[in-house]
Amino acid sequence: MSLPELMSKEIRTHLQWQEEGWGRLKANAKIKNLQWETAIWFDTKTKTYLLPIKAVIRKKLNLEIDNLLEVEIFI
Repeated sequence: MSLPELMSKEIRTHLQWQEEGWGRLKANAKIKNLQWETAIWFDTKTKTYLLPIKAVIRKKLNLEIDNLLEVEIFI
């Protein structure tokens, strides 16, 4: 999923120095009551960070395309 552009700009402005290769930032994500370790990746084409959601997470939460989600990200 893509993070909002304004949020991505704020993250990049303040934390770009922490990025590892290919614009990767370590993070923890939380959807509903499920929290996991992950990373967000900066996409230079869309100018947003991308949060990959693994299949096991999608299955546990019964996520489908076009679901509206409330996600917490801890960087």
